Formats: sequence, structure tokens, C-alpha cells
Amino acid sequence: MPIIHSSRTTNASRRAFLSASGLGLVGLTSGQFAKNARAANAAGSGGKAKSTILIYLNGGPSQIDIWDMKPHAPREYRGDFHPAQTSAPGVTLCEYLPKLAQQSHHIALVNSLGQHNRAANDHGAGRYYIMTGHVRDTSLPNQPTPSDWPYVGSVVTYKKPAHPSLPSSIWLPTKSGPDNVNNPGTFGARLGVQHDPFYVLASHEKPLEFRSPSLTLEGDISVSRLQDRRFLLKTLDDARRGFERSTSIGNYSQLQQQAFELLTSQAARVAFDVTRESDDVRRRYGETVNGMSMLMARRLVEAKVPFITLYWLHNYEEDKKRGCLGGAWDTHWKNFSCLKDYLLPLFDQPFSALLSDLHERGLLDETLVLVTAEMGRTPKIGDPRSGGDGAPEPGRDHWTHCQTALLAGGGIRGGQTYGSSDKIAAYPADRPVGPEHIAHTVFHAMGIHDLTAYDNQNRPYNLLDEGQPITELF
Repeated sequence: MPIIHSSRTTNASRRAFLSASGLGLVGLTSGQFAKNARAANAAGSGGKAKSTILIYLNGGPSQIDIWDMKPHAPREYRGDFHPAQTSAPGVTLCEYLPKLAQQSHHIALVNSLGQHNRAANDHGAGRYYIMTGHVRDTSLPNQPTPSDWPYVGSVVTYKKPAHPSLPSSIWLPTKSGPDNVNNPGTFGARLGVQHDPFYVLASHEKPLEFRSPSLTLEGDISVSRLQDRRFLLKTLDDARRGFERSTSIGNYSQLQQQAFELLTSQAARVAFDVTRESDDVRRRYGETVNGMSMLMARRLVEAKVPFITLYWLHNYEEDKKRGCLGGAWDTHWKNFSCLKDYLLPLFDQPFSALLSDLHERGLLDETLVLVTAEMGRTPKIGDPRSGGDGAPEPGRDHWTHCQTALLAGGGIRGGQTYGSSDKIAAYPADRPVGPEHIAHTVFHAMGIHDLTAYDNQNRPYNLLDEGQPITELF
């Protein structure tokens, strides 16, 4: 990806360079950002995955309409869709996922995932629980804090060796909150800002053009000028003066070096440039922003990036035009038409292409792919916000009590369904699990078995002491 220059004529700002290193301007003096370096690369053996791709369908897809269909339930529950034959007898999918049906021998469905009334039935609480494996303290403000539990991807970067030339955790094509801010549960938090994801952003208008704020230079700053380290360090020193008393100066110096290396890295520019792929490959994924993000995820796996997050970018204007007013997979309105005509086709094409592409390139066995979200949808059709069950095109409301996680690759045995929900997909019935089990399964696949971390006083603590990996999936 070419480094992008702003048309403005200002000097490179402190904020641009601090962003390039992943370093924010808040909380630098906190001892929460200290850690024991000896623990950074500690990892057990046994996992086959060298990379994880986490695809997050924000809003919460309907489990009963997509992955966990109940064809024998009363119509007010089962809805309008029918299950389709797939390439695996153990996997049932919605009829509107025809391409994924042909790849179902690669996937495992966990239909017994629920939050078991441990978190509020809303997006924020569900997101935090799914993304960290922890229930968030309700006394905390509705914004990230340094004491939050870290994102699953941040735990992976803490425990695995750092990538030699690229960030170890890359997040695309949008951040987790409106206006490209982030929500609690999506950061390194108590592990430190150096374990925050590295953001690479795109838009619906220009789906082939990925850019990172961290790799954007302002004014007339060129790569050749950056290569004068004296200039770079002088620029950063202006920002550093305000932090002379910080207990994290060592951390800050390390991030200065990371900023420089990323801004001048040929590997970064190449990895983030999907235009290097052939027209046929791009058409196979579909040239939408989420399709191109899945293609980039495959490129990053090839570049051996340990953790890649794809946070589904929905189109507010298209949502409004179609009446899918909840946003993305939050189908309060027109649940069936929004899924059938819009969301499912947009997911089916690139996701099936990703699985097939990883398999054909010999990468699927060493790449864990996880599809998840903050919640499912109510088993009974008829969200009061969209007119209830008597509405012409009813929706489904929030439902954190039961949902499905989809896993593939990384040692997962494809063509299976783990656990089950009750007869209307309202609650887990057989082999119930929670988000902590899914998080442990990611760590297990990545060969991470020691979850010890150290606080600013060098005292050990466990990053996730509840739950265990679902080893039967492997």
C-alpha cells in the first residue's frame, strides 16, 4: 500500500506519529502498561494455528434463521427460511448461503453458545463478553479504561512472538464504534497500548483503497525524509517532553522505534495492497468493502500476521434505503428481507471464497477462522419496535441467551455441529458453553496454554481463569 500524503501543507503532527506506534495520549503514566518481558512469548504447545482470523458480524445475526434452524418449530419462531443441503451431513445452513453450503465440510458450528444471563441483553455488554471472555463490571463507564480486560487478539500478541516487520494484530476495515472510535473490550487495556490492534480502514465508496491512520503522513513529509532518524526523533521528542515523569518511558521509546519501522516498511505497503491480486481473485471475493477485507485477511495470513480482525462494515445509507434500520446484522426491522436480499449474499460470497482460498493454498490447517458476534436474535418473530408480530415485515430483537459461533481451520474438524439449543433456539440445551470457552478455544488453537500475565508490581495474574477450550472440536 503506498504511503498516503495529505494535501495539507502542515508539518507532520505529533498525533500522527504517536498513532503510528499505536500510542495514544491518554494514560501513559499508568502502571497498567508495564509488563514482564520474560512472559511476552510464553506459549504452550499443541495448537496448529499460526494465525487467527476473527470475523465479527456486529449487530448480532439471527441464529434461528441462519445457522441453527428449527424447521419443525411453529412458524412464529422458524420464520420463512428453509434449511439447505450442504457438503457436510453434520452441518445445516440457511438456503440463502448456497456458496458456504459447498464449503461446509470445513466448518464447525457451536450452537450451544450463550451468555447465561451474566451480561445485559445489549450490544455493549455482549460485545465485551464475546471479545474478552469476561463479563464487564457494570460500575465502569461506557468507554474503554486501562483496567479493562484485554481483547482476545491482544492476549495472542502478548503471548506469541512479535511479527518481524508487521503489527501482530491487525483490525480492519472499520473500528468498533461510530465515527471510527472504539468500544470497551477491543484494546490491549491492562496489557498495555503496545498490544492494541493496528487499524487499517476502508470505505464502501473505495473498497480497494485501504489506508491506516498510522501510516498516513501529513504535509510534505516523505519516506526519504523519515529515514533521517534525527528528524523523526526530534519530532517525537517535542511530544515526549510532556511525559518526562512517566513510568512508561521505556515503553514509549520502544513504540518510537515501531513507529519509524512501520512508516518506512515495504512489507506493510505490500501486505495492505489488495490491487496486487488478480481481477479474477477480486471478483471471486466480490469487490465490496467486506469482501476485500476478507481478501486482505488472506494476504495477511500469507504474511504470517498472528491475529486479524474483520469488523463488519455496514452501509448506513443502504440500511436506510432498505429499511434495515437497526444497522448491519441488528435486524429489528425487516429481518427476512434484509437477510435474504442483502446481508446473507454479502457474507456468503466472500466468506466461502476465503475458506476455499485458504484451503487451496494449504493455509487452512494453520489458520483458525472464527465468525462471531455480540448476540443472536429473539426466537419469536416480532420486535415491538417494528410493529410486533403483526407487522408486514417484522424483525427480531436482541438475544444474548443463545447464539452460534462458526469455526474452521487451525486444527478444527470440519463438518460438525457442537452442542444444541432447545426446540426454538432460545437457550443452549446440550453441552452449553459461554464466550470464555470460545476465547480459550482460540488460545488452544494458537498453542497458548499459559495465560499468566504480570501487573505493574510484577505480580502474576490469570488473563482468563474461567472456562476451558472446546477440545472436542479438534
